[in-house]
Amino acid sequence: MLLGFHGATTMTSDLETDVAVSRQAGFKGLELWADKVDTYLKSHSLAELNALFVDNGVKPLSINALVFVGFRGEEYPQVQQRCRELCEIAAAISCPMIVTVPSPTGDRWQLSWDEVKAEYVRVLRDLSDIAAPYGARLSFEFLGFGWCTVRTPRGAYEIVQAVDRPNVGMTVDCAHVYAGGGLLSELEQLDPAKIFAFHLDDVVDTCKEAITDHTRVFPGLGVIPLDEMCRRISQIGYNDTCSIELFQPEYWKWDPIKVAVTAREAAVKVLSPYFRLE
Repeated sequence: MLLGFHGATTMTSDLETDVAVSRQAGFKGLELWADKVDTYLKSHSLAELNALFVDNGVKPLSINALVFVGFRGEEYPQVQQRCRELCEIAAAISCPMIVTVPSPTGDRWQLSWDEVKAEYVRVLRDLSDIAAPYGARLSFEFLGFGWCTVRTPRGAYEIVQAVDRPNVGMTVDCAHVYAGGGLLSELEQLDPAKIFAFHLDDVVDTCKEAITDHTRVFPGLGVIPLDEMCRRISQIGYNDTCSIELFQPEYWKWDPIKVAVTAREAAVKVLSPYFRLE
């Protein structure tokens, strides 16, 4: 398993810092936070962006994220355009994947599951057509928060199966599995070939209604049953990439290299009983 860092874990740092601390901490890959990429490209070329990764020996794992892709109505052309932009960037730096995120429920809370599923199947097929010429894969990430339209591994997997495109898969994030109320047994039903990304994280001891991105902590310091999740993911044969995605504002105050080193040490401790790590 290739172990990667994630730009959300050092949100207040710039992209150059993320790449540098990833290398220094021993990570082989980095998930790029899209806003940091946009900022970098305001004063640098795509060739310079590619050189940043090549020169540091860090592999770009994905660009995170193309957000709120469903139920956009007249705004949907903006989603399509953003997908093209991110795919162009990804192709220029040999980044294989764009993470895509479902939309909030909003005033759609009365929609049936069949209606929700049909919307994302339609949207992901369309975005798949946009991404395919660039060689980009789309990884659909369910969000466990109560405000999201797709919250569980089973729900996301049903959508991905119905989309039935080789460049569309899903992201499994431990915090979202836990917060969304999905059963751990749902992980055993997933096709490992359709898991395009795995995010390792933990959350503090609080009720699930209070879980947000900002309640995340280093793996092993919270209450998520990470051993059980990792065991089940390993048993179905997944052994691709894993990145450490934390949105903890307290960590953003730390020296970024301290965050990266601590994140890698925590991840290795959790993952090593189940995966052979790179």
